Amino acid sequence: MSAGYDEDFALWTERQSSLLREARFTELDLPHLIEEVESMGRERRRALQSSYRVLILHLLKWRHQPTHRSRSWAVTIVRERGDIEDLEDENPSLAAEASVLVTKAYRRARREAAAETELPLKSFPAECPFTLAQLRDDEYLPD
Repeated sequence: MSAGYDEDFALWTERQSSLLREARFTELDLPHLIEEVESMGRERRRALQSSYRVLILHLLKWRHQPTHRSRSWAVTIVRERGDIEDLEDENPSLAAEASVLVTKAYRRARREAAAETELPLKSFPAECPFTLAQLRDDEYLPD
């Protein structure tokens, strides 16, 4: 089974799901199955953090470059809020971790905002200026 995992991941997943459905637990490739289940959880966390990063980046640009505001920025803000809502609804434990994920996301969003706007990094606060409630609020846009 190990070779199947390394050689044809799709076939390996089909085999593992069949074995699980048939309750043939002793035949499972447990080490790889555990690794993949853990990886799925990490990927959801990364996806949520990434959506927060993109949202924060666009809110920072919205605040710091009002003359450059565009429909594209507005669409990105709406899309990322929708993705955040979906991910948090489907994964309540990740919603509970949101403040930690936002803190991590903000560090990158701040650097990206500085690079995209060509404003000095110090133009952006060291800590995220948006509350979780604001980030999740479909109507909120910074002045």
